[in-house]
Amino acid sequence: MEKNELMTAIFVLGILSGECMNLIKTNPLELCPQEHLQYGTLCPSMMEGENEEPFVKFAEWVPHFSYNNISSYGMEVKNWWERSVRVVSVDEFGAKGDGETDDSKAFKKTWKEVCSSAYTVFLVPHGKKYLVKPVRFSGPCKSALTLQVSGTIIAPGDPKVWEGLNRRQWLRFKGINDLTVTGGGTFYGSGDQWWAQSCKINKTNPCQSAPTAVIFESSNNLRVKNIIVENSQQMHVKFRKCVGVHADHLKVLAPAHSPNTDGLHISASRHVVITNSIIGTGDDCISIVGDSFNIKIKNIICGPGHGISIGSLGKGNSEAQVSEVKVHGASLYNTKNGLRIKTWQGGSGSAKGIKFQKVHMENVKHPIIINQFYCDSTKPCPTKASAVKVSDITFKNIKGTSATKEVMRFACSDMVPCENIVLQDIDLTLSSGSTPTTFCENAIGYTIGSVSPQSCLQRCQQCKEEHAITHNFSYLPKDEL
Repeated sequence: MEKNELMTAIFVLGILSGECMNLIKTNPLELCPQEHLQYGTLCPSMMEGENEEPFVKFAEWVPHFSYNNISSYGMEVKNWWERSVRVVSVDEFGAKGDGETDDSKAFKKTWKEVCSSAYTVFLVPHGKKYLVKPVRFSGPCKSALTLQVSGTIIAPGDPKVWEGLNRRQWLRFKGINDLTVTGGGTFYGSGDQWWAQSCKINKTNPCQSAPTAVIFESSNNLRVKNIIVENSQQMHVKFRKCVGVHADHLKVLAPAHSPNTDGLHISASRHVVITNSIIGTGDDCISIVGDSFNIKIKNIICGPGHGISIGSLGKGNSEAQVSEVKVHGASLYNTKNGLRIKTWQGGSGSAKGIKFQKVHMENVKHPIIINQFYCDSTKPCPTKASAVKVSDITFKNIKGTSATKEVMRFACSDMVPCENIVLQDIDLTLSSGSTPTTFCENAIGYTIGSVSPQSCLQRCQQCKEEHAITHNFSYLPKDEL
């Protein structure tokens, strides 16, 4: 097969899979994980359609070309890859991969090489464990590149390693555009000693910062696919000041008792898509904070943890903006919270245009929460008049069981009430079989369809009519007001 014919085939497959890649600006090919990988696998990406049922294709992968095929076609692909993309292994720069030797210098040298070259792959080989101290990987790089983590990267277990360094980070990727991180391997945070020192575990300890395992900062066109992040020191993966992120088929895991170990944390980022992932940690499975817009979350399994959260917002009298967030398809199991928006008193800004839909809950302690009086402090938080405005929030097709009697709570400010809260097709019962309750304070909105337990929202006919016009509803029965 000629090179041009191969590129055409890949291009067509990209279109059929729902994602047409820019072959000039981004990687022309993407490596996929394969055991005993020698060269990798060509794998067009797939993005599920908007109307597909959650979990239908959760474990399916796109058909792919394999370099290891014993055929003339496979050999032609292999030979073309060798001519076109350079794969640079950390082993080439002296990494031992025995889990005990410090391989940090080898990782830094490998990064310097691939970042300064065109169309390169940074390879962390399968079957090895690489001990790496805190490292910052900086751009800009010469062209798009792939970080192929097929082995395991391990953080030092002793917090003393961070003395004199930034205690908030382990592996940090900053200023890198068109980066793909994939490979089926693991980032292992070795967080046990950090958790033991936390003031949330031992109240006598001072409250100190701890590292986020993997940080992506100020990077555009970022793809993070098919990796595991486990037992982080604190947060697992953070996207900060990024534009155009697609995170897919991730596993983020830590024990339920691990403090502040958010799974995926989105901060000051736009156009973020998170799909087909399993997250179970000691804090929020997914958290979204200030200045984040156009966030789409689909097909998520969450538990243990604190659910899916917007916030906290407005801490320290700060201003925060979050809008256009959509959660479509999630299952939450034995989590502390389900779907939550939390803001501090005294803040300003807004959380609006947020929609949670098609969510199943099982034994969740607090399934639906809006709380404008959030206070994560050892001392009582003073009452303040200002608050982050919460409006245009929809909970649709939320079903399952609650571990506590109060299944919906809307605690809003009297000065800045929550407005245009929509409850549609809600069916939440108690795991114990008792009668569930709801709580509302300064929360204004309406219901559509069947809502159980019964809503306590202050009814707003004008809000409902505006919603109907916005969403092209031709008819809304009066009994749904």
